[in-house]
This record gives sequence, structure tokens and C-alpha cells, in this order.
Amino acid sequence: MSEISPFKAIVIIEEDVSEFWQWDVSRWLVSSGCRYMLAWGTECTSWDESVDEAGLEAFDYEDIPEDQRVMTTSHDDEELSEAFWFAKHRAHHPAQELRDTIILHIAEQARQQELIEMYEDS
Repeated sequence: MSEISPFKAIVIIEEDVSEFWQWDVSRWLVSSGCRYMLAWGTECTSWDESVDEAGLEAFDYEDIPEDQRVMTTSHDDEELSEAFWFAKHRAHHPAQELRDTIILHIAEQARQQELIEMYEDS
């Protein structure tokens, strides 16, 4: 991956995954520079929690510098288009300008172009 840190990540969960895999991905997001993670789909509140925990773990559960803090939200009762709109227009970090957004789609079938177009139209 090229240098895009810090960034926003929209995690779209359409497939059940193991807890261990979810934790590995959550840690990877934090260590890669994700500073705002929005989760949508299957069990998205557990992603909110696992990324929060990964952020704390990255600093040994000590004080986290404001610019390193990871903001998280879950959007379980919303349409995906609403979560995209929120990501694009309302999800702001208090200490970082997040210019880049990554869409992480966890699913059996890829929908890359469809998701990119939906995000661009939001």
C-alpha cells in the first residue's frame, strides 16, 4: 500500500469472519494509520469495539496522543448510502485532516466499482 496515512476507513461487512481475523484486521487498520473507522453491515458494532480496543492496545492502554486517537462509529440501522454520506460529510477527526478514505469490503463477492460509485455519489 502506498503512503496514505492518516486515513478514514469504511468497513463494509457482508460476510461472517472469525473473531481472530477481525482482531488482526482491526490492529492492521490502526497500525496502518486509520484514524476514523466507520463500520456497516453484519455485526458492525463488534468492529467498532475491536478497532477501539486495537487503538488502546497500540498505546499499552496508556494515554493516546490526540492525533493518534482512532474515532469509530457503527451504522447498523442505516442504509449503506447513509453511512457513505456520513463518512464523506460528517466524519472528522479532532486533530487530523483525513484526506484519504479506504473502503474495506468483507464479502464473498467483490463489488468494487459499485461501492466506489456509491461513495462518490454520496
